[in-house]
Amino acid sequence: MTKNFKDFDKNSSDEDSSSNYTSEEDVLSDNDPGENDMSEDEASDNNRQEEEEDESDEDDVVRAIKAEKNKQRDHPPTIICEDFIVDISLHPSKNVIAIANIVGDVLLYEYSNDETKLINTLELHLKACRDIEFDDEGTTLFSTAKDKAIMVTDVESGKLKRCYENAHDEPVYRLLNLDRDKIVTGDDEGTVKLWDLRKPDPVFSIKIGEETVSDMITNDAQKYLVCASGDGVLTSIDLKGSKIFTTSEEYDAELTCLGLFRSDTKLLVASSTGKLYLFNWKEFGLHSDEYVGQKHAIQCMLPITQNIVVTSGEDGVLRAAHMFPQRQLGVVGQHRLPVEHLDISHDGQYVASCSHDNDVKFWNISYFESIDSIIDVNQKQNKRRDLSNNLPSSSFKNASDFFSGLI
Repeated sequence: MTKNFKDFDKNSSDEDSSSNYTSEEDVLSDNDPGENDMSEDEASDNNRQEEEEDESDEDDVVRAIKAEKNKQRDHPPTIICEDFIVDISLHPSKNVIAIANIVGDVLLYEYSNDETKLINTLELHLKACRDIEFDDEGTTLFSTAKDKAIMVTDVESGKLKRCYENAHDEPVYRLLNLDRDKIVTGDDEGTVKLWDLRKPDPVFSIKIGEETVSDMITNDAQKYLVCASGDGVLTSIDLKGSKIFTTSEEYDAELTCLGLFRSDTKLLVASSTGKLYLFNWKEFGLHSDEYVGQKHAIQCMLPITQNIVVTSGEDGVLRAAHMFPQRQLGVVGQHRLPVEHLDISHDGQYVASCSHDNDVKFWNISYFESIDSIIDVNQKQNKRRDLSNNLPSSSFKNASDFFSGLI
């Protein structure tokens, strides 16, 4: 089932609305004068009735959003860096963020509502970083780069624990931490490798395609590793069997990022055309649902709750959507230039985003829990109602700005 949001564009700008809008006076002028005479009192009564109908039409979600708008939202100040930011990773238990840049360094910042403070600079790679990730305990930082190396660094001391030089024949694009001793990496030419940090060589190396391994994901059982790639194919690997499990049909665009929902039973896949594909876990050959929503390429996504996802990409806007049922919620935040990566803080209070502006912004998203819990799965989306609201973390004043980026 495909859900299209083209209708939202109809009133996305003043220019469009003025050119297509037919006023009530124009309609009245086409009819007989006697049939349309209305006193001021009658008109006033009608207006009041329409306002009352609009108010009664509001659901709990809209009321929750409006209530949050009246609260003062706190979030850490923006971090501005000198060099192009490639990736970010938030610490799993502390208010610390790691920022990887194009010159091969990783900057560690401590953040609070009042300030952000640089606490360490790790000079790790000879070329541009590609991906960084904390382990589950936050004691180790993994990093990959264009220099084909994988670095394993102690966070507290900043000392190198292990280095895999020339880990791949091509630059390593993506890294995923599985547990304390195991990681998987994917490169620019479609090769995926599993590493056991206690051994000098990879456990296995599998070629899944010819294009970049753009993202990888697994669930708690860690039986299957799912890989998205630039050739538009979703490939799953049996980690225990060290072999390819399934290969999906070829999609008409690059598959860019992955997210898990509903207790890891649903896999959401984003594409460079703005489409989202929903898969049942272990059924990776063909999607079960498809959403057509955004004009621009989706570069990153972040599951916020079991039902809500935040996506961003080329247009620099962070958009939130409820997936079950599919419903657009509004803008979480925005950058001037494209957004590269998203991550969520250990306490679930902030989303951090990095853009081509060399900045990292924080967005307070604690209101999502209350919104998620009151969305009715049987409730239909009211486009008119949703156009009048926006999320409290965003500085957009006009909610139609959110829908202008949708197809």
